[in-house]
Amino acid sequence: MKFATVSKSLVMGLAVLLASSAFAATKGSLQLNHPVSVNGTQLKAGEYKVQWDGNGPNVEVSIIQGKNVVVKVPAHVVDLNTPSQNDAAVVQKNNDGSSTLAGVRFGGKKIALEIGESSDGMQAGSSK
Repeated sequence: MKFATVSKSLVMGLAVLLASSAFAATKGSLQLNHPVSVNGTQLKAGEYKVQWDGNGPNVEVSIIQGKNVVVKVPAHVVDLNTPSQNDAAVVQKNNDGSSTLAGVRFGGKKIALEIGESSDGMQAGSSK
């Protein structure tokens, strides 16, 4: 009788653990070789972590350096036809010579992030 109670508790605990991991934040790496602007915040060249909650399509992305959240920005999760070969920052050159982060791709993953409100930032041939 005691065994049945322990087994039931163990099964319930595993179910809760599996359910919570399905909603866990998703993470990736971001290497910036040049300064870029994100949602009005200037990011210096360097290494960052990218984290977002949910599977999309609309998510809020946190860009983190060390233990500090540098900026939060809305983004869209985009399905790619083939996995990206490398982690990559998708950068848009502005008319004034500055650069804006338009998206992030993750090595070996068939998803990418489009940064910002618009949904045309990472389409092939985009002139943005």
